[in-house]
Order: sequence, then C-alpha cells, then structure tokens
Amino acid sequence: MSYFCDVKIHENYINRCIQLAKNGLGTTYPNPLVGSIIVYNNKIIGEGWHQKSGEPHAEVNAINSVKDKSLLTKATIYVSLEPCSHFGKTPPCCDLIIKHKIPNIVVGTIDPNSKVSGAGIKRLRENGANVTVGVLEKECNELNKRFFTFHQNKRPYIILKWAESQDGFIAPLTKDKKEPVWISNEFSRQLVHKWRSEEQAILVGTKTVLVDNPKLDVRDWTGKNPIRIVLDKSGKIDKNYYVKNDLIKTIIITEQENLTSSENCIYENAIFDTKLTKTIADISYKYGIQSILIEGGKQTLQSFIDGDFWNEARVFIGKSHLKSGVKAPVLGGNFQTKNVKDDQLKIFFNHD
Repeated sequence: MSYFCDVKIHENYINRCIQLAKNGLGTTYPNPLVGSIIVYNNKIIGEGWHQKSGEPHAEVNAINSVKDKSLLTKATIYVSLEPCSHFGKTPPCCDLIIKHKIPNIVVGTIDPNSKVSGAGIKRLRENGANVTVGVLEKECNELNKRFFTFHQNKRPYIILKWAESQDGFIAPLTKDKKEPVWISNEFSRQLVHKWRSEEQAILVGTKTVLVDNPKLDVRDWTGKNPIRIVLDKSGKIDKNYYVKNDLIKTIIITEQENLTSSENCIYENAIFDTKLTKTIADISYKYGIQSILIEGGKQTLQSFIDGDFWNEARVFIGKSHLKSGVKAPVLGGNFQTKNVKDDQLKIFFNHD
C-alpha cells in the first residue's frame, strides 16, 4: 500500500471519530469531545465517543463495543484526541489500550491539557505501540476549539449572538412589556436554544435583564441549561427577575461588595472599566467555563468587539424593518451565510 493511500485511509477513519465526537457537544464539559473507532482487516469492529464527564472515555466505549476481544491484538485504534495518561474521574485510557495489547494507535491531535500534552503518546510508545500523530489535525483542533482556547489561552471560547432588522436595529427604543421584541423567526429562536445547550455559559448585561426579563434557558430544546453570567454593576436587578430565581447556576458580576452568595447565585466583584471583558474572561476561567454565548445588548456586545475579545459572531437578519431603535453592533470582516427559513444567518470568525 502506498504512503498516500495509507494517509487517506487514516483520514477517513479519523473523520469518523470526529463525527462520533460531535454527539457529545454540550454534555462533556469540562472534558473535550472525543471519538474513537477500532479497525481490523479494513473493517470497523468497534466505535464509541465520550458522552458525559465522569463516564467512560471514547476509547473505553470503543473497546467495550468490540465483540471479539481477541482481534484487538491485531487491530488499530483511531482517536480524535490523544488518549489520557492520568487518573481523573476515570482511569487512564492509555492503560486500557496497553492492557489489550492494541499494536497500532492513530491520533488526530495532541491534548493541550498540561496533565496530558504528549504524555499519553509517550507512554504508548514506551510500551511498544506504533503511534501515528497529526491526522486531520486542523479538523480535530476545530472540533475542540472551546477546550483548546480554554487550556491554551486561559479563557473561554466567546461567541457573540444577536438579531437585527433589515434596516440594522436590534430593538425599539421603547416598549410596553418587559419581554423581548422578536426580530428573528421561530426556527431561528429554536436554533438559539440549541446553541445554548451546546455552550457552557450565557452572558447578558443589566439593561437586557431590566428590559426583557429573559430566562436564559433551553426551554425550546432538549439539553442542559447553561450557567448564567449577568452583569449588574450597581445592583439594579432584584429578586423578581428570572435570572435570580435560583433554578439555574448564575454568576452575577458587580461592583457591589459584601453580597452573600448561595449555591446557585454567586456574586463576583469586578471594576466596570475598559478591562471588564478581560475580567469577565478571568472570572469564567476561574469557574472552569470553557465557552460563553454572549446574548447581551448593544453596549455589552460592542465592548467585546471593540476589545477584540471574541471568537465567533452569529448574527440573524430578520425580514422586518423597525425604522428606528437601538442600532446593531458594528462588525466587519468575512462571514459565512446561511438561511433559516426567511431569516439570514451570518457567521463571523475572529481568528487569532
């Protein structure tokens, strides 16, 4: 078999690992998304993915799914991320691979976590395994962009999201009720709830809470509610707002001091200056938050844009015209375009 054919076969199998790994989006935090398959005689004989923190890793599920374990000594295990080599909530995957004497391991990318970071590959090689590293590395890194950003940049992966009218407004200047004025359609709104289930936290500013009284949950989708992060500089948000209902873990960032936190309502002090976005990222990192969906108003969104402190922006363009109101944030650069029924969705990427 030629080297080129060998590479293409490896890529096909690692691509399957990526497909499997995506099943865990939103449920594996703080762990990464990982998929694994086992191949014998050009046939997949086992596969699995990491489904939830504290539960078996992808390699364990893949090995357990193999009916004839005797084949493992002649097989190749593919995994999108380097097998772990340390004890956490579960034993090291390297030890299981070594135990079953799997001779060939193909790895998509190295784990950026300092607890692993090449140690897994080293242990496998020291035990006589043939290890290939870096197959579809870019795609495997993209799969775990949240995990990589958290461990390499010491901050969460930040996604900005808003909806604007055809004429560039995100909200009217005044309204009668403390509830959102919908610019996007019902399918776009359901998609946003899906996104909420995929990210570890959601953030809004004071004005959004006071004007819209949002719940910031995933009621239109099946999944886990994100941690709520609320900016409340001077304590304007009282217990009558949904964000203080104690049903979902909520971190309130404020300049007020000596406030008493509870299990689901945590107060964090910060100075609301030009460095606030960095402070928000530092506080989030402290709580192990790997990703934040920013659903704030114009001021909150623009502060992240002006500070160049974001990774993605997802902007819905509705079909309505507001004619006046709060102008949408200003964001330049290249974007991808998708349609969600009669809404247009623009997705911007801010590459480091």
